[in-house]
Amino acid sequence: MYAKRYFSVLFLVAFSPCISAFTGPHHKKLTRVSPIANFNTISGTRPIIHQHVNLAMSSNPNDKKKKETTLDRLTGPKLFKTVTNWQGIHSVPLVPLRILTGLLMIHHGSEGGIGPANFGTPEFQGFIDYIINPYFGFLPGSPELWSAVHDYAEFYGGICFALGFLTRPAALSLLVTMMSAVYFHLSASGLQGFPLGHVSNYSYDFEEPLLYSLIFLMFWFNGAGPLSVDSVIYKAISEEDEE
Repeated sequence: MYAKRYFSVLFLVAFSPCISAFTGPHHKKLTRVSPIANFNTISGTRPIIHQHVNLAMSSNPNDKKKKETTLDRLTGPKLFKTVTNWQGIHSVPLVPLRILTGLLMIHHGSEGGIGPANFGTPEFQGFIDYIINPYFGFLPGSPELWSAVHDYAEFYGGICFALGFLTRPAALSLLVTMMSAVYFHLSASGLQGFPLGHVSNYSYDFEEPLLYSLIFLMFWFNGAGPLSVDSVIYKAISEEDEE
């Protein structure tokens, strides 16, 4: 009796391609199985080979994942892991960076008093005499105009940047002012021994505006992040578009 079953299984396995060709794609294809496994299934017993494999897999001690410790995170592969998602919790550090940078720009734009472009003050006139005229004299128009534009861009751009309102235009205008400051400091003081040397008074003039420029460039590409007016406006507009 078992011999007949065995030979019937061999017959089905050998001629299963021919049967599937005649049945067409709308029929299920016969799966090629092991005759021994099929014989054991027909006889009502579980395949012995599968039992041994399952036992070997369940008894493997490496299956249990080792709990990661703080030391592992500091010395293991995660030491080199980087964040590629700038949404949600990963964008939270952008909020204090954006707000503090914007407040500092408001302070930068207040030449000679509270508010921008304080004409007639010694500070505003000194900016014209010592920066605009000697280093930006090639610009068309009056030096007073460009000094005022500089103050307006930093003051009102800093307000918008801190609030996260029109962040990309504000970041672009502030980027232009900071790159202009980098040009001025490099023209006036040079590299000051960069990268290994140092100056006697430890005043590295071009480094600060260069770092500001990189911050504004990052926000110009990535936007304001959470807790910003831009995010509220975008959420309202996107919901209207979906409706």
